[in-house]
Amino acid sequence: MEAGVVKSADSAFLLLWKAFLKMKALPEEVRRIKRELGDLRQSTDEADKEAEAESDDRLRAEKKLTSMQSREELFLKEDVIEKYDIRIENVPPPANFFCKAVHCFRTLIPLIQIAYQVECIRGKNSQELRSSTSEENQRNSSHHYLSDLETQEEVFGLVGPTKELRRWLKDGGEERTVITVVGIPGVGKTALAKHVFYKVHDDFVCHAVIRVSQRYTVEGLLRDMIRKLCKERKEDPPSNISEMARDSLEEKVRNLLHKKRYVILFDDVWNENFWKDIQSALFDNKNKSRIIITTRKERVAEFCKTSSIVKVYNLEKPLSEEESLKLLHKKARYGSDGNCPNELKDVSLEILRKCKGLPLAIVFVGGLLSQLREQSEPEWRNFIQNFSNRNLNGIAEIIGFSYDDLPINLRSCLLYFGMYPEGYEIKSDRLVRQWVAEGFVTSDIPKSLEEVANEYLLGLVQRNLVQVSSISFEEKFIKCRVHDLIHDMIRRKVKNSCFGEYIGGGHDQSESSGLVRRLTIATNDVIRSTQTSFIRSIIIIGKQKESWFIQLESKILKHDMPLKVLDYEDSGLPCVPKRLGKLIYLRYLSFRGTPIESLPKSIGKLLNLETLDIRETKVCKIPKEITKLRKLRHLLTPKCVSSSIEWKDIGGMTMLQKIPQVRMEFDEVAIREVGKLKQLRDLRVLYFNGEHNNVLCSSIAEMEHLQALCIKTSGNLRQEVVDLNNTTLPNSKLKKLFLDMKLERLPNWIPQLRNLERLTLCYSDLTKDQWESLKDMRSLMVLSLTHAYKDEKLDFLPGRFPKLRKLILSNLSNLTSIVIHDDTSLPSLEYFELTCLEKLKSVPEGIQHLKKLKCLDVPSMPTEFVEEIDRIGKNQHWTINYGLYVIRGTYSASLDFHHCNLLLC
Repeated sequence: MEAGVVKSADSAFLLLWKAFLKMKALPEEVRRIKRELGDLRQSTDEADKEAEAESDDRLRAEKKLTSMQSREELFLKEDVIEKYDIRIENVPPPANFFCKAVHCFRTLIPLIQIAYQVECIRGKNSQELRSSTSEENQRNSSHHYLSDLETQEEVFGLVGPTKELRRWLKDGGEERTVITVVGIPGVGKTALAKHVFYKVHDDFVCHAVIRVSQRYTVEGLLRDMIRKLCKERKEDPPSNISEMARDSLEEKVRNLLHKKRYVILFDDVWNENFWKDIQSALFDNKNKSRIIITTRKERVAEFCKTSSIVKVYNLEKPLSEEESLKLLHKKARYGSDGNCPNELKDVSLEILRKCKGLPLAIVFVGGLLSQLREQSEPEWRNFIQNFSNRNLNGIAEIIGFSYDDLPINLRSCLLYFGMYPEGYEIKSDRLVRQWVAEGFVTSDIPKSLEEVANEYLLGLVQRNLVQVSSISFEEKFIKCRVHDLIHDMIRRKVKNSCFGEYIGGGHDQSESSGLVRRLTIATNDVIRSTQTSFIRSIIIIGKQKESWFIQLESKILKHDMPLKVLDYEDSGLPCVPKRLGKLIYLRYLSFRGTPIESLPKSIGKLLNLETLDIRETKVCKIPKEITKLRKLRHLLTPKCVSSSIEWKDIGGMTMLQKIPQVRMEFDEVAIREVGKLKQLRDLRVLYFNGEHNNVLCSSIAEMEHLQALCIKTSGNLRQEVVDLNNTTLPNSKLKKLFLDMKLERLPNWIPQLRNLERLTLCYSDLTKDQWESLKDMRSLMVLSLTHAYKDEKLDFLPGRFPKLRKLILSNLSNLTSIVIHDDTSLPSLEYFELTCLEKLKSVPEGIQHLKKLKCLDVPSMPTEFVEEIDRIGKNQHWTINYGLYVIRGTYSASLDFHHCNLLLC
């Protein structure tokens, strides 16, 4: 017995000694794996390409197996590096002996686990691990301001079709008419239809663009119509819209369209029974309502003829040589006019032969050419040689060529669009923060990771691989998406490279390869179990029931799951998952648009969290444990959260770039702490008064990266005159400034903000001389003055505000005249709002000089003004919006802050 005890003791000692040796060698082993990762990623990508290009089925299967094995090895190595960095390498050093002892105990088990995982990866057990994992995988495996960049695409060669479609839309009989545009992929159906739609939609009371998927549901289409028609009417859709039955949805659509002239564009219809499914909801009001359908199938148009007047336009003719050259050079950014220089004509024609006159193909190739170092004949010759060596017989091959030409860091960013449904418009900020959390973005000091990611997005847009569907007046991307043909290519690569899996209905359904790196769930069905060991991101699409989330947590979310991204946005999540505090690897967490009411204290355990988004939730209090999150960069909250934050502890969260609005009504502690946040990009201060002037300005002076600043007084404080003239000048990076206070005089540092793009002043009472001091702000794109000018005349002199696109003048009680001197005054202005100007009885003199004006908003204006603008505006190129009501001979003294609120988003 004693011998057995001794033998057991020897065995235990031997095991401990081996574990000690493994732990000792671990740092060097980790460094070795890190060095190998770059080559392994490249070889894995090459293996994927070879498998995809192989024409023989048997060889393709063999190469695919090799690729999958390489991909699994890559995932295992990435994961062990991630675990080592978070659990061991990046843990702060202990402060004293007791803390060191606790630290050693806490890291001992993870250290041993990682050491043995490294041995499995590098040693003989690697193959066994791969085999067992593959078997488990096989068991578990079983798919209104529209951007100029999109809607104003040049419709080269479509001048005739444009005129014809406009005539059909505007003329013809009183009956509801269906206009179908038929053509092959890439010929320009959608570009033509949207171009014409946005030319004429202002002639209709109701209008909407609906994208139709290959396997749509009628209920889904009806809900989409209701949401978009309600948005046009500035109404909220029914709160129970996701539960409404088909009959109720049809009735709601009919109510929205009743007695109204409407035009609706249904884009990319595949199903021949589409019209049968949708027609009963579309009233024939006998008032020239129109429906546009784009489709690849002529039989779709034939089925519409059974119950409606139908006009069919077959878009079959490709672009001419001249038109193709113009489009190619436009997209290659060789020149703004698109004219082809003689030295590039021959090489251009060689390129265009591959494109076969299809606009979409030419757009993609032009995007590739735009990235060349020089726009010269030798550079284009080098391109055509590479281009000609590829078997590019159609748009799909050209898209693949565009993808292969991408830098490696942009490929993963583009593939991420495959985690969203076809046609889905993704908020650009959401996308960029997810890219950062995924580790796709590399640091480029002094720029933030988000700034670099935005450059990545711009690069994809310039290559015409990503479309911008919504853009701000400051030319910031708001929403973006990819063309359906690009989405098809992305989905194939997402599946083949194990990049992710999409669980949803219709043609978006993808089959699991067994290795699931990222998971999107877009189904109301019972969640099937899936192999979770490799999952690093989960995105939920669409509203779900409470029972569904219980299944999600039991079948997918695991205690030790190293998730980086967890996105519940607009999903209907009723409460925070119980296991949230265990997900210590999380970098991106979004509950935006869900009805959750509180955050647990366990939120403080997510030490690697970079983005927390709880906007549009019912959360009104932040746990004090939030201050433990020292890596947090974006704290995005509802407005009511501000008063619950422990501002005295916020100064330690030095990585913060966006924070809730800061309230200063009680003391200066909050703003002193905020002054420690050197990385802050966005600062909004409420309840400001002159007593806090010095401490606020000294704090702002420390924020060298600040881009947006909002300072607001409130209530009685607004009557107090504030002098900001002797304060420190904010940094030159400031792009947005909002001041809501009674100023003694315009701060002398404002005209020196050379990069300022948006300026909003409320209750500032500028004089004519102070107004003149703004003359050199040549970067300004948006200007809003509310109770902020006290003279009678406002002059826009020649050469002023060359980039200004949006101008709001509201509640300027003394203003009697506005003068726009010539074509160089406000040459870029697109949106002009005049609100509650009680003494302005005449239209701005020289308004005809505003050549780019699109919309004139004139709510709550005097009768004389309204009558004159109505008379002269009938034949203008811009539209007039009179608001919900017109004030006859008077005006409303109430101020709608919706028009002047910067909100710096």
